[in-house]
Amino acid sequence: MSEAPHPSQALSEVLEDLRRHLLWQQEEGGRFLQVDARVAAEARAAGLPRPAALARPPVASKPAPAPQAPLPAAPPPPPRAAAPQAERPPASRVLTPAPPALIEVPAQTRPYAGPLPGVVDGERPLLDDIRRELGDCRRCKLCTGRKNIVFGSGNPRAELVFVGEGPGETEDQQGVPFVGAAGQLLTKMIEAMGYRRDDIYICNVVKCRPPGNRNPEPDEVAACEPFLRAQLKSIQPKAIVALGKFAAQTLLRDTTPITRLRGTWRQYEGIQLMPTFHPAYLLRQPAEKRKAWEDLQQVMKFFGKPSGQRG
Repeated sequence: MSEAPHPSQALSEVLEDLRRHLLWQQEEGGRFLQVDARVAAEARAAGLPRPAALARPPVASKPAPAPQAPLPAAPPPPPRAAAPQAERPPASRVLTPAPPALIEVPAQTRPYAGPLPGVVDGERPLLDDIRRELGDCRRCKLCTGRKNIVFGSGNPRAELVFVGEGPGETEDQQGVPFVGAAGQLLTKMIEAMGYRRDDIYICNVVKCRPPGNRNPEPDEVAACEPFLRAQLKSIQPKAIVALGKFAAQTLLRDTTPITRLRGTWRQYEGIQLMPTFHPAYLLRQPAEKRKAWEDLQQVMKFFGKPSGQRG
């Protein structure tokens, strides 16, 4: 028998063999099959057959698992060339818009889009037709405690409309808006502006008195709102004075407090609207009358009326 080759020579031959024949097969988990050069060298020095790991497997066969012996691993394979990618703009120019936030808009702030009583084919309705459709209204719970429906009063073609909150006890008894203590103050305000009550139109958001003069509740406002909007569509005034937060917030679909709304012109369906304090509030807070008068002076200026001192 011939002498066994020197181990270093055998190792060089194996490494050369590895360089030419070693296959790297990728498995599902991204692992690679590696063949340990030292194991192959020892097998060749001992005259054993080439390890099965060095055999070139058929295309359809699955590579054998790597040896589990606690030996140093072979050098890692050369890095793969990255696939060419399309040129990307610099990070400073890449703008990724954030997805729009999904905001639930409260019902009281959404634009009113329901049908208006008495309105046929979008035509201008008559106040009598609106009142007839209101009938003996049972659309909300306020009907259980009222004496009279307080629809509105004044000039059906008025250039100026005052909108309040709801009838009080005196209004409920007489069926006429703003005839109690707050109504008497409103009458003085109207006269100070150079008008008579018969020149303008007065109505409320709700047409029935809330028990104990409490604030109207959302379902009550929702039941009456179509009739208020129909009234304004019928009258088609040049300006509206919204008295108090319920009138202003209902018409403007804006929950901003009246202390911040007042004194600034807004628009309701193309009509100029001036929010100001309710006369009942002014009776409780007489110091605020000056601010309310300043608001009304802006309305007088809008109509070209002299806005001097109150008479």
